[in-house]
Amino acid sequence: MIRHELKTALVLGGGGFIGGHLARRLKDEGFWVRVVDIKTSHEFFTNDEICHEYIEGDLRDPQVVERVIDREFDEVYQLAADMGGAGYIFTGDNDANVMHNSALVNLNVVYYATKAKVRRIFYSSSACMYPEYNQMDPDNPNCEESSAYPANPDSEYGWEKLFSERLFLAFNRNYGLDAKVARYHNIFGPQGTWTGGKEKAPAAMCRKAAEADSEIEVWGDGAQTRSFMYIDECLEATIRLMRQNEFRGPVNIGSEEMVPINELAQIAIDLSGKDLKINNLDGQDFIDKYGFPCPLGVRGRNSDNKLYKEKLGWEPSMTLREGMAKTFEWINEQVNG
Repeated sequence: MIRHELKTALVLGGGGFIGGHLARRLKDEGFWVRVVDIKTSHEFFTNDEICHEYIEGDLRDPQVVERVIDREFDEVYQLAADMGGAGYIFTGDNDANVMHNSALVNLNVVYYATKAKVRRIFYSSSACMYPEYNQMDPDNPNCEESSAYPANPDSEYGWEKLFSERLFLAFNRNYGLDAKVARYHNIFGPQGTWTGGKEKAPAAMCRKAAEADSEIEVWGDGAQTRSFMYIDECLEATIRLMRQNEFRGPVNIGSEEMVPINELAQIAIDLSGKDLKINNLDGQDFIDKYGFPCPLGVRGRNSDNKLYKEKLGWEPSMTLREGMAKTFEWINEQVNG
C-alpha cells in the first residue's frame, strides 16, 4: 500500500456537524483527509473545504468500511452515529434504529481499524451515557466520569454509546488498538443542523429567535439545565486527547458553564435584538399540539472537567454568550438571508 507523504486522517461521519468542522481543521493542519458519510456531501461546507476525498458510503455495511479503512491511517475519528436533538432521541420512536444503526457502524469500524493497523482512533461518546439517577437535580447534576456505573442512561442512544465505549477499549486491551474515548457534552456552533427536528437546543433557540415576531416556544418548564461547548473548543480538546499517549479516557469534553434552558433562550432573544417572550410548553398543552409527550431528557447535565484538566492540562475558555453570538449570526443569515 502506497502511503501518502502527508499525514493521513479519516473522518467517519465527516458530513455531519462536528465531523465537518474537524475534517476542515485537519486539512488546514496539512493532513491528507478522507471523509466518509451516508450523506452525499456536507450541507454547509464544500468537499474541497474539508477534505481531499469525500466518499458517500453506509458504514453499516462491512464491505464499505473495509474499503474506506484501507491503510494505516495516522488518525481515524469515528463520529458517525444515528442521532439528533431531544425531538429525535427522547420520543422513543427511533430507539431501535438508533441502537441498531450506531452499533453496526461501531462494530464494523473497530474491527476493520484493527485489521488495517491504524495508528490512532478516536471514538466520540456522549454525556447521554451517564445515569439518569445522577441528573434529577437541575442545580447539582453529577457527570464525573467515575459516576457512569451502575449504568442507567436515560435513552437508548446513551446505552449504545456506553456499549461502544467499552467496545473500543476492549479492542485496545485485546488487540492493541490505540483508541481514545471522549464523552461530548452538547457541542454547538455554525455550519450545523438548525432546523428539521434533529437540531440541538442552541441552534433551535437561535432559529426560533431569528424567525419569531412575539414569542419563542421552549419545551418543558425551562428550568432544566445543560452546559454547551462551542465547536472550536471541542476540536481543540479532541485533538489534544488524540495526540497524547498517556491517557485513553473515557473523559468529558464539554463546558462547565451550566444554564437553565430558559436562560439559553433569553441569550438568543438578546442576540436577536427583539422584544420576545418565552412560552414554556409542557404537559397536556404540549401533547395537544404535537401528539406526543414533551421529550425533555434529564433535569440537569453539566460537564465535569476535573479529569481532563488533570490529564491534559487544558480547559475551555469561551463563554456561552460568545459562542451563541457566533452561532446566532450564522443561523440568522440562513433564516433571513
